[in-house]
Amino acid sequence: MALELEGTLRQKMGVQSGTSARGAWAKQEFILEFPDGNFTSQACFTAWGQEKVAELDKYQVGDRIKVSFNLKSREYNGRWYNDLQIWRLSPAGAAQQPAAAPAAAPAQPAQPAYRPESAPAPAYEAPAPTLDDMPGDDSPADDLPF
Repeated sequence: MALELEGTLRQKMGVQSGTSARGAWAKQEFILEFPDGNFTSQACFTAWGQEKVAELDKYQVGDRIKVSFNLKSREYNGRWYNDLQIWRLSPAGAAQQPAAAPAAAPAQPAQPAYRPESAPAPAYEAPAPTLDDMPGDDSPADDLPF
């Protein structure tokens, strides 16, 4: 499953590295803040491999970025763990080059990716009610018209 999300880079964790049976590895996690309806949400993403860690180094906390990622899950001792693994980072609003897709990029999803900027703005949004809008205690107990 391949997804895209635009938001603000809020925090970068330290680079973790080591050696496994397959060789040397490196990863870095970062927090992306993104719009979610009327609120903002945050998610922790993982940049796996030296190439992706170096790509993340190009961006500073506070930068607006677009993250292309895959959602991975795994089970360990009866518990499930989710991992948001990035495969592309770019500045937010940057045009993608369709012919220059990376060789290891997965196929595009059948359904459209979440793009908060593409949602149409409501024509009119009513303001939230205040205490002045609420009926007082002096209103009759049975004020229904029927």
